[in-house]
Amino acid sequence: MRRMLRHALLTPLLKPLLTPLLAVLLASAGSASAAAALPLRTLVAELPATELPPEPPTVVLPETPHTMEPDLYLEAMQAISEGRHSDAGSTLARMIAQGPRNAGEWLDLAMLQCALGHASEAEELFKSIETRFDPPKGLRDIIEQQRAQGCDNWKRQHQWAMTMARGYDQNVNQGASNPLYQIGGAGEPLQLAPEYLPHADRYAVLSADYMADLNQNGDLGYFQLHARHNDRESRYNTISVFAGADHPWRWQRWRLRASGMLGALTLGGQLYQSQTQVQLRVTPPLALPESLELSVMSGLTHLNYRTLSNFDANTSELRAMLAYRHPQRQAQLSLGYLNDHAVAARPGGNRSGYSASLYGRSTLSDRLEAELDWNAQHWEGQSAYSPGLIDTVRRQDTRTLRATLSYALTPSSALMFEWRQVHNKENISIFQYDNHVFQLSWRWRDGK
Repeated sequence: MRRMLRHALLTPLLKPLLTPLLAVLLASAGSASAAAALPLRTLVAELPATELPPEPPTVVLPETPHTMEPDLYLEAMQAISEGRHSDAGSTLARMIAQGPRNAGEWLDLAMLQCALGHASEAEELFKSIETRFDPPKGLRDIIEQQRAQGCDNWKRQHQWAMTMARGYDQNVNQGASNPLYQIGGAGEPLQLAPEYLPHADRYAVLSADYMADLNQNGDLGYFQLHARHNDRESRYNTISVFAGADHPWRWQRWRLRASGMLGALTLGGQLYQSQTQVQLRVTPPLALPESLELSVMSGLTHLNYRTLSNFDANTSELRAMLAYRHPQRQAQLSLGYLNDHAVAARPGGNRSGYSASLYGRSTLSDRLEAELDWNAQHWEGQSAYSPGLIDTVRRQDTRTLRATLSYALTPSSALMFEWRQVHNKENISIFQYDNHVFQLSWRWRDGK
């Protein structure tokens, strides 16, 4: 939901009006780089799930029918597998309140107690099974195996990663593709100053990510830092910092996930933009193949520009996502509607548009992995961009294509080569630009 901004300027004739608003368009280079390097939403999904003992089979003695509510055990195990231990504990309490009627139900309770780290309660149930039911050898073997394995208490999991990269950017300042601009569609075209045409430069990146469980019910917290330093174009150096939290829960068979994030961006060593974002993702219980998942996400983002006036905005989004998951490959298709409401008298007023994206990742060999990511975004302005000077309602179409190859050096480190192409087509030529970026990075991650 972060917007692409760019910097361009006309001759001194246009500077008094366009200097502040076009400066906004410049900072997207840093924002876009940070967004590309820090896939907020991808980071949270990749956090490893809480590791649990393998789910044992439920054993029900044939002479006693299973009378307990049939879905409670599966519901509790599902909650444990998703890291929602508090929810699993509530389900366990319901099972205890109903009371076990046979050895299978006692074993269900014992295994749940063990999975939640309640070793003494699980042992009492194991002993009750052995003394009350005289279980067969298969059931006794399950009990002994669990005793030998032990009941681990909940442990806070965390994961961190660090990336160092070196890259080449063909258009650091997102300079205009067309060096000429004609005011009002008549008269002699004006020549843009060289500083507002594309500038190529090499750069270095250092980024760090950290994620951790906040509690036993699946809540996650994360922190992200991304710094980019250009060799020559220091005016476009950026540092971004983001911190957020993620809370999953269930309503009946619906899965929901709420998240909140705070962020800040510096440009050229000055605080340029702050950002606040809230999102809600809903996954309905549809009858889809196990490898497919359809969800809907809504979000609201507030952008505050610290060095510019009349550019603050609230952006809302409604997006549908279809995900495909396989042990060797993943894919996701998303379509969304966007509405960008200007807080003050922003040039062009409010905007509306749509976005579409297609993402794929595949394992090519034991060490080699490939990613392909395509994004399209369209914005339509509400009114003339600058009446009397630019009497055109701005229309923007941005296409981004990114390809990555990742080679694992060790289980915790990898080399990655990334190529990215950006084509920003506009009906106001001074905002139109193209770009290609090449980047080689080394990533090291660990966690427990």
